[in-house]
Amino acid sequence: MKVVLDTNVLLSGLMFPDGTPGRIVAAWAEARFDVAFSLYQLAEIGRVLEYPKVRRKLGWDDQRIEQFIKQLYIRAEVVELGPISVEVPRDSSDAPILATLAAARADILVTGDRDLLALRGRYPIETPTEFVRRL
Repeated sequence: MKVVLDTNVLLSGLMFPDGTPGRIVAAWAEARFDVAFSLYQLAEIGRVLEYPKVRRKLGWDDQRIEQFIKQLYIRAEVVELGPISVEVPRDSSDAPILATLAAARADILVTGDRDLLALRGRYPIETPTEFVRRL
């Protein structure tokens, strides 16, 4: 199964390993499913990891952040978005995440974003809790 993890799920899983997103990140580390990210998403993850609050919570320095991003490139399928068009009625900034789902031909997008969850009738989208039940 190929999954797109929204940035909020991945980072919550890193910062709170005992929570539901943490269980998802741990299952990915155990190779229980494959993950796809877009180049857009990897850049976003890198930016968020630089936030002082996130750095403090994780205890990561610049070298550890760089190493983690490199690991994502190696462990995940990285897709380019190209000319893929998706509709996002509520929040156009979510379009790259949906485009990643389409470009990667992923089975599921896992997110806690309400605007994306509102599109579940058109796209295969699950909350972290729903996805953990699959595992």
